[in-house]
Amino acid sequence: MAVPGLAQEKAAVKPGFSMPTGKPVRILVFRPDVKVGSQSAGGVVTPNAEWTANARKNLADALVAAKPGGASEVVFMTDLEGENATLLNEYRSLFKGVATTVLQHRLFKGDRLPTKVTGFEYTLGPGVAKLGELGGGDYGLFVVTNDAYGDSGRKALQIFGLLMAGATGFGGMVSSGVHAGYAGLIDLKTGDLVWLNADLKMGGDVREIDGASKRVSQLLEEFPGGTSGGVHFLPTTK
Repeated sequence: MAVPGLAQEKAAVKPGFSMPTGKPVRILVFRPDVKVGSQSAGGVVTPNAEWTANARKNLADALVAAKPGGASEVVFMTDLEGENATLLNEYRSLFKGVATTVLQHRLFKGDRLPTKVTGFEYTLGPGVAKLGELGGGDYGLFVVTNDAYGDSGRKALQIFGLLMAGATGFGGMVSSGVHAGYAGLIDLKTGDLVWLNADLKMGGDVREIDGASKRVSQLLEEFPGGTSGGVHFLPTTK
């Protein structure tokens, strides 16, 4: 059920949450969940392993370059094996499920629920503390991006649609592809989701270094922190 009169949001913070000040805060970054492919004129997406690998590396490097300020530090989770790797994958999937719920019922118009609009009570459960112990972090940062770049057929369809619209007034806009992403911060002691930022029309070509840097800046917009002991990320370049 949609909630009339409410503006769409792209980010939300748990009420009352702010980064602790006066002490170091360590944010543990989990390997970005990245999907990159091409999209045909018919809308079919074909995964591209090379693009995905390049994008994952570019995004990871960009996250490192988004240096925190104050007393905080950002570290990447080391490669895990066996049961620990399984545990991380389980919580990654759980985070994506929780984030999807937030997107549907809290941030974006469509299925926004009155009971979810003002509050922000979402959690992965206290068991996530194990990840904090393994990586040595106070908070965990999950990053998810999904990109599908239009192939030559889709680009031709875009041009045709624009020409038809201009000549006859008919013809629909054809999107250039899929460029969506979201990032969320988890309290690794309680498992609570304390911040989420999402955008279904993101910029930056993640296959390129500069594009990945722009994408990370967008993903970290409205990050709950600052230079006074919290975390300060580089601002977005529009």
